[in-house]
Amino acid sequence: MKLSFEQLTAPILALKPRGEISLEAVPAPQKLAPHALAMTADVLEDAATGRFVLLHDPAGQEGWGGQWRCVTFARSAIDLEMASDPLLPEIGWTWLLEALKKNNCEFSAPSGTVTRVASASFGALADREEDSEMEIRASWTPTDGENLLSHVNAWLELLAMAAGLEPIPQGVSSIARNS
Repeated sequence: MKLSFEQLTAPILALKPRGEISLEAVPAPQKLAPHALAMTADVLEDAATGRFVLLHDPAGQEGWGGQWRCVTFARSAIDLEMASDPLLPEIGWTWLLEALKKNNCEFSAPSGTVTRVASASFGALADREEDSEMEIRASWTPTDGENLLSHVNAWLELLAMAAGLEPIPQGVSSIARNS
């Protein structure tokens, strides 16, 4: 029996993330695919924020290479020294790939960007401290449409890494779980 989009995404809507992360379902984009689910997450004290969109087109889409597509965004504040590291983009991308691997995600067609921004303020804003951020925007095609929860867990893991949260030891608890 083939499961409906609602049945396949019900475990995602039931997620209980680790205590430092608040997760919320939000309106999904309507024109990208016949079915979509969107979530936002914030890590305590504005350490990181992100968005996860799951798209599903039963007919498939050529650009996706399948029927599903995960589209994610993660942004975190970083110190200026880290922002100046020339390897930062590679580190951010590696975090994503590690999170997908750790959560046993089967996927194809990964793509994305890692952006770093350093800001200095002037004039009436001159009293603000310099700050910097890192953004990871990524998408990939899950190859197992019945194991979508692992892809959300990988995104939450990425957010935790970007926020600098201590990893949860293997076997103790997952980054997020069903209720």
